[in-house]
Amino acid sequence: MHIVSNCTQEVINKAAEALIDGHLVAFPTETVYGLGADAKNSKAVARIYEVKTRPIDHPLIVHISSINQISKWAVDIPDYAITLARKFWPGPMTLILQRSNLAKNFITGGQENVGLRVPSHSLALALLSQFESLGGEGVAAPSANRFGAVSPTTSLAVDEEIGKNLKQEDFILDGGACIIGLESTIIDCTRQFPLILRPGAITFEMVKKSVDGKIDAKSSTRSIKAPGLLINHYSPKARVRLNESAKPGEGFIAMASTPTPTGVHRLASPKNSEEFARDLYEALRNGDRLNLGEIKIELPDGDGLIEAIQDRIRKASIKD
Repeated sequence: MHIVSNCTQEVINKAAEALIDGHLVAFPTETVYGLGADAKNSKAVARIYEVKTRPIDHPLIVHISSINQISKWAVDIPDYAITLARKFWPGPMTLILQRSNLAKNFITGGQENVGLRVPSHSLALALLSQFESLGGEGVAAPSANRFGAVSPTTSLAVDEEIGKNLKQEDFILDGGACIIGLESTIIDCTRQFPLILRPGAITFEMVKKSVDGKIDAKSSTRSIKAPGLLINHYSPKARVRLNESAKPGEGFIAMASTPTPTGVHRLASPKNSEEFARDLYEALRNGDRLNLGEIKIELPDGDGLIEAIQDRIRKASIKD
């Protein structure tokens, strides 16, 4: 396994060749780090599931370099999906579309739809473009962590999570800390109007405005499997509790305006919602590095990005 911090064009070329050869490449996006494999290579994709201990029926998101690649992976694309792609790609948004013949069951979890995204991180785009220049058509890349655990937002976190399960031929590309810190917004585009399945930095109001208000509410009689929709997800080893007083020796995450109780490990003090999203996962991970038994989080109020933060924290707080 190669952990590379100085990601020159030569390094990007080698990483793209590794993908073509069926190896895995962990790389940064603006949201979290992904664990990538050639989306057409069933054996390579199977290694993603093995490394992550991910259920084999759980679908993957295919990363492409531009909107121009969308018709390779999807058919019967509604006009509003093209509108959203033009507005928010490259960016932290995944569109669920009716799959083409290129999207096989080992990518879609046996469903008749596929998730597509164009990330905005310059290193991710460079890797995808180089991969496509070598004949690749898409990179399947879930978050580069053990299934259900906290998503990594640094290359160090990737190594901590899955480094021991990677092979010498695999890569971890270091592109710094992710600037958003929460996974992409997932939007179901297989229906008359878009439906947000997982909140993220592309908010309900942003989507609604882009499609002239024609958006479905958070309810549906249809059941679509998509990343991050399980009740228990994004969980550190420590037990996360919401809106409870932190006791000495416990971890604490809250807005900077909230004082730190005596004897408590302050893990994050964000000043706004953007900082809260960016810092949340690394703060939870630091709690585990400190071997804390419990982490208390003061849940922020609001809408927009706050809704995505609340979604991740609530799922992290639920234990079997």
